[in-house]
Amino acid sequence: MAKRWISTPKVEGRASRQAHADLPKGTFERELGKEGFFGPASHMHHAHPPTAWTAFEGPLKPRAFDTTKLEGFGATPWGAQPLLGNASVQVRFWEMRSSMESLARNADGDELLFIHEGAGHLYCDYGHLEVRDGDYVMLPRSTMWRLESDAPMRVLLVEATNSSYMLPEKGLVGPHAIFDPAMLDSPAIDEAFLAQQDEKEWRVEIKRNNALTTITYPFNPLDATGWHGDLMPVRINWRDIRPLMSHRYHLPPSAHTTFVAGRFVVCTFVPRPFETDPGALKVPFFHNNDDYDEVLFYHAGEFFSRDNIHPGMMTLHPCGFTHGPHPKALEKAFEQPAPGTNEVAVMIDTRDALTVHDPAEGVEWPGYVDSWKGA
Repeated sequence: MAKRWISTPKVEGRASRQAHADLPKGTFERELGKEGFFGPASHMHHAHPPTAWTAFEGPLKPRAFDTTKLEGFGATPWGAQPLLGNASVQVRFWEMRSSMESLARNADGDELLFIHEGAGHLYCDYGHLEVRDGDYVMLPRSTMWRLESDAPMRVLLVEATNSSYMLPEKGLVGPHAIFDPAMLDSPAIDEAFLAQQDEKEWRVEIKRNNALTTITYPFNPLDATGWHGDLMPVRINWRDIRPLMSHRYHLPPSAHTTFVAGRFVVCTFVPRPFETDPGALKVPFFHNNDDYDEVLFYHAGEFFSRDNIHPGMMTLHPCGFTHGPHPKALEKAFEQPAPGTNEVAVMIDTRDALTVHDPAEGVEWPGYVDSWKGA
């Protein structure tokens, strides 16, 4: 039997008829939504900021972690520090301090690498890719790969456990919006790839069910001479993303979706112009995204809706409570402080609750929950 949402749109009391615009004077808007901003929603208008709490007790609270303080990295991605995870996604952070001397292979799911710092070369089954800061590199499940770099690289790893990364449906704006699929680079069987092939002993470390198996070859198994097909690693840099925006309406985070996978999505916030309509909100709106846990990894720039946040930090807003801009940002909600935002961040929204792992708890900023209190 077909199902549909119970949906009978109404307007009650003193409220605007358009979301995120023309708020009644002296009110603060809060969105209650389903399915990560894709489902039905209501917009409450409150006399006070919905995050103006004076105390917050219990395990359900906003949390922040500083990855710049992580230590104890291993020589391979399997030595990355586990931060957050559930049955569908695992988020790890890794500092590669010297070039990998063995190959990695993830048999548990697709691997998404976000290069936070550094640059180098990625060699994999399919060939060679140069990589730099701001690159996403999607590696299909069980791809063999390694990284080479003359300097340390810091990498956020997002494993799609037992699912595949796909591109989002772009609906009315068409497939070329945000970034054209032609912008996705793939590895090449080039001179650099052929030059790294040798007859020396190589190890391949395979992760399956979070256990490692090592296979040793008397030659470099990255010895492909060519390939054809439509399954391959791809690369896109945040600098190649052209964000959707409206001068009259503050778009929800879902408009910035970059990849979708089983029960989670990855979005990218990049610099964009502020809304210019005098009635439009210019900061993220208060919201209860009560079907998803929300994770933000701050990569670069100035994070105008957050206080005391610097590149390399990660925040977790589990579903179940209202969150939104900090007090200083809220003061500027209807001002025009600058031509646009100057921030780059990776957002991971998960349909299922995330577990915080010990390494993340070790670099937690416990005062984050109090940062909404203002001065």
